[in-house]
Parts: sequence; structure tokens; C-alpha cells
Amino acid sequence: MTSTTEQVAGFSDPSVTTLLRFATAGSVDDGKSTLVGRLLHDSKSVLTDQLEAVEAVSAQRGQDAPDLALLTDGLRAEREQGITIDVAYRYFATARRRFILADTPGHVQYTRNMVTGASTADLAVVLVDARNGVIEQTRRHAAVAALLRVPHVVLAVNKMDLVGYEEKVFAAIAEEFTAYASDLGVPEITAIPISALAGDNVVEPSAHMDWYGGPTVLEHLETVPVSHDLTACPARFPVQYVIRPQTAEHPDYRGYAGQIASGVLRVGEAVTVLPSGRTSVIEGIDALGEGVDIAWAPQSVTLRLADDIDISRGDLIAPSSNPPATTQDVVATVCHVADQPLAVGARVLLKHTTRTVKAIVKEIPSRLTLDDLSQHPDPGQLVANDIGRVVVRTAEPLALDAYADSRRTGSFLLIDPADGTTLAAGMAGESFASQARTTVQADEEGWDF
Repeated sequence: MTSTTEQVAGFSDPSVTTLLRFATAGSVDDGKSTLVGRLLHDSKSVLTDQLEAVEAVSAQRGQDAPDLALLTDGLRAEREQGITIDVAYRYFATARRRFILADTPGHVQYTRNMVTGASTADLAVVLVDARNGVIEQTRRHAAVAALLRVPHVVLAVNKMDLVGYEEKVFAAIAEEFTAYASDLGVPEITAIPISALAGDNVVEPSAHMDWYGGPTVLEHLETVPVSHDLTACPARFPVQYVIRPQTAEHPDYRGYAGQIASGVLRVGEAVTVLPSGRTSVIEGIDALGEGVDIAWAPQSVTLRLADDIDISRGDLIAPSSNPPATTQDVVATVCHVADQPLAVGARVLLKHTTRTVKAIVKEIPSRLTLDDLSQHPDPGQLVANDIGRVVVRTAEPLALDAYADSRRTGSFLLIDPADGTTLAAGMAGESFASQARTTVQADEEGWDF
């Protein structure tokens, strides 16, 4: 008979094949799609018919070797232009780990797509062309990764074959990027010199860079420590559905179904229902049709409480010993993803976990300039791909954690109430782990200084 502690620990047992979510980013033509294609190809994760299709398209273009970038560039426009537009998701596995990768676009106008791809990532691979070094778009992608609290960042210095595999070129780029990303509060940065086209240090070690003794890209992806142990965080249970069969077999059954966002819940534990603030005790936990004494994130369960409390979809159940604060004034950083602007005074819907409430944009204190991380004060509105600070007043209280504490319960969406369009992705609380940048002033014409 295993103890409850052993049960929870076993959920994140390192001996079990783990899952790593990672995103690739970089400037246009830095080789993101080629790197992903090389990873898939050299790790034997490409089906025969996929490879044949890529070989056929490459031959039509007059290329001697298959263009591995085509393995991820799925849209017709992407293949014709040789660029990435949409976020391409791919799934593959090795003997050591399973992977979900997001190949994100490099163009400035697709910054919002990178936010989408990196929002759930455990690791971000930022590519740099060794010939160009760290450029504005490189800094922009590092800033987005830091903003989204991606815990691991890999700097892949690509096209080393075009600079003669020179160690000093790699060292200079790695030093500049590491200093910049560290300033942003990125906790871990690993620099790897590669040639995605030739395969150097992608899956197999390079024979041309004996001065480099670190891991290949795949080796690092397979071994980087990734904690999916959400049980260390305070328990949060957003209610999705109220179950009341009212049948002869279950005349008085009342259960609250949902997925545990974080933490551990136990039978007999005192809990608080938010935003009402009413308290009760967990009388029972049903998982897969059977009663259990303990449940942990991200399990989907049904809770039964000792008291009859008015609970509906969107309410949050949390331990009475550590509930989140409720607020109607949400201060957050948002990435604007819609084509229509988001202006002060806009009436929106705010979706947080399973709760959707009416809200109004009260202030837009600043817009972030990702090139140098300066804050442009009082922009009045945010347009597509802008990242800025907002203050949103909600019609009803929300039980919101800081994004730094929980990426799941600290994030939200702003939605157009007229047509349901997603306007912005929000992260409650402070922007970066390191708040080293100051707000710049604007003159009457709006120029930054």
C-alpha cells in the first residue's frame, strides 16, 4: 500500500518518460524550420511518405538535397515564400523523452504568433545567424521568452559553416546574448554552435568544432531538467461543470467537476470557494468513477463538499489555508493579438480559467518597446503585436494569481464581446523577473528619448 506522499511523488517520477514543450524563434532566414526539420530527420521521426513529398518538392525547385525546412512549413504561402508564417506544431519522441515543438515565425508582424507558441513552452530555442550576430529581432524574441517566464532558453548560433566554424565568432555572440537575457531575468541560458543545414551539433556532434565540448541540441533537449510537478504550488480547482444526476440511484449527489490547475487536494481538507468566500470541507473526490483520498494537478476529478453551497462554472475552489486574493482591478502585461486596436475605455470580456466576466480597459499606462525594453508612456491604445501594461476593471471579482507564481492561473484572455475575437493574451503582475528598465519620456510629437 503506497502512501499519499508516494502517490504524488510518483506522478513526477524522473524514471518515467517525460514531456518537453519547446518553441523555436529567430529572425527571418536564421534557419528555424531547417533546424526543426534536421531534428525530425536525424532523430528518425519523419515518416517515409513525408520525406518523399519533401524530396519531390525540392527536386521540382532544382535542389540536389531535400529542403528539410519543408517538413514544418506546411502552408502553401510558406513554401512559396520560403518563410514561416503560422505556428507549426510537431510531435516526436526519442527513447529518453517525448516532445511537442512549436516552430514560430521570425517576422516582426508575427510577434503575436511567437507568444502563442511560447506561452506553454518549457524551453525556447532562439536562433542567431552567425554572420549577423545578435540583432533587434533576437532581442525581441529573448524579451518575449522572458516575459512569458520560459524557464530555459537555448541560444543556437546557426550557420557556423559560413563563418569557418570560428570559436571567437560564437563566443562573442554567446557573451552578448547571455548578458542581455540575464538582464531580463531568464534563469538559464545555454549556447550551442550549430549548422542546421549540415547537421553540425544538432543531433550528432560536429567534427568541425572540436573546441566545443557541450551537448548537441537534441542531447540538451533530452536532458534539460523540466519540472511538471505542479503539486508544489498551492491548490487551485476551477469549476467547469456542476454534476447533479437526480436519479433514483443518486438522488442527492452534487459534484463539482474540473481539472486541478495546480497543487494537491485531499479528502477532509478545508476549502474556500471564490469569489463568494464561503468555506466547506472536501467530503469526497471522484476520479474515473471511483472515490479517492487524494488528487493532484493536472488530474480531472469531481469534488464533493460537506455543505450545500451555491457553486457554478467559473468559481474557484482553493485551500482555506492559502487562497488567492480576489480583485476587480487587474494590473497586467498583455500581448495584443487582434488586428483591431485595444483602446482605453474598450468594453471587453475577460476569460480566466473557466470564468468569463465583463470588463472595461481603464488604463494603458505604457507600451513596451522590445528593441531596447523601454516603456513608452500613455500610448492610448495597443495595436497588433504590441505588448503593453494595462489596468482592467472587471464587473465581478476574480481569484487571480500572479503570472510569476502560476502560468496557469495567472494568465487570461481579453475577448471582443461582439464577435468573440481574442483581442489580447494577459499575464497578471510584474512584466519581467528583473525590472531594470525605466520608462522613457515622450515629447509632444510622441518621439521616444
